[in-house]
Amino acid sequence: MHKKDLSIPLVLVLAVMAFSALATRSAAQTETLLYSFGGNAKDAVQPFSSLIFDKAGNLYGATYSGGIHGQGTVFELMPKAGGGYIEKVLHNFINNGVDGRGPWGNLIFDKNGNLYGTTMSGGADDVGTVFELLPQKGGTWTETILHSFSNNGTDGQGATTGVILDAKGNIYGTTEAGGTGSNCGGGACGVAFELVRQPGGSYTEKILHNFNNNQTDGANPSGLVFDPSGNVYGTTANGGTEFFDCGVVFELSPASSGQWTETLLHTFTCTDGQYPVASLIFDPSGNLFGTTQYGGAYEKGTVFELTPAGDGTWTELDLHDFNPNGIDGTRPDFGTLGRDAAGNLYGTTLQGGSDGYGTVFELSNIGGTWVETMLYSLTDANGDYPATSVILDTHGNLYGTTTYGGVHGEGVVFEVAP
Repeated sequence: MHKKDLSIPLVLVLAVMAFSALATRSAAQTETLLYSFGGNAKDAVQPFSSLIFDKAGNLYGATYSGGIHGQGTVFELMPKAGGGYIEKVLHNFINNGVDGRGPWGNLIFDKNGNLYGTTMSGGADDVGTVFELLPQKGGTWTETILHSFSNNGTDGQGATTGVILDAKGNIYGTTEAGGTGSNCGGGACGVAFELVRQPGGSYTEKILHNFNNNQTDGANPSGLVFDPSGNVYGTTANGGTEFFDCGVVFELSPASSGQWTETLLHTFTCTDGQYPVASLIFDPSGNLFGTTQYGGAYEKGTVFELTPAGDGTWTELDLHDFNPNGIDGTRPDFGTLGRDAAGNLYGTTLQGGSDGYGTVFELSNIGGTWVETMLYSLTDANGDYPATSVILDTHGNLYGTTTYGGVHGEGVVFEVAP
């Protein structure tokens, strides 16, 4: 691991802020390939999930394919003494009419160290599941299916993002399809759902909102995030008001009656962004940050900020337009932005960079202007198609995955260190 030098006096930083910020942003970054998937026929392959840390510094994630049954895995990477990582597959998904298959969304830990996630397919009707993995003595993990989505015309289908937990242990998430909404190319438009924890430990599903592509709502939602008051926020890849079909940012607010009310905070017009598929993040001031995969000045995606006003409205600001110039990245995908204590934003793009295989980038607010720094341009050998978030450790090192590339062409786990 590599530690940032934090010994520079604050007075000096303030005195030469513009110069030092720009110099730091242009410093060379080092990428280390921590693990290449696909080393054997039973290995995990093709991660679409972002990584998470446990308290001991081990990394966890999911792969869409691979494993003993070829239906995807949940894996752990443990650092070795002297460097490098050891992979351990915690669960092999199997297409048996009960278990899920094809995990796509991010994992999350609860306070007891149990893991929760979703699968796009599998389950009783092959339209996805919500699962829990519990650690056992001896290092094994046991899976429990908490909910199997149903092809009954009302339930959600196809969970492409992970879930979030409230303080009571209830689980919240979205599906990109299913529900009762219409006008989504022959399929329903997705739902936001809650799994309510029951006294015996089981869960009961509650549909919070059915999205509807009817020019007043968004369609095909992504992941959710809480505010301190218990409202949830998210994006939809499509839909919007009037004649725009470029996606929205929405808020769902609970009422004392148990119902939830949706408010559209912003409708994208395609020129300011199109197809937002990543979850949002908050800063300490209550501003929201996110990305769109398309749209913007060069139609290759954007990073945006939404700022709340006192009257309940929100103002959108385009922080960066990705540029297909052979240097900048293009098309940020499912990766939620990362944010450090100084307010710098970090993310990945699927494509672009010097070799066209995607990038890791940083955005910094310097004197009121957001400046992008290209931290690393991926090559096929070091990873291709980074569709997910990067996460930061306490020393400022970034960790992420790519779906393809690496030694075996089946994806990698990488670290970018300053």
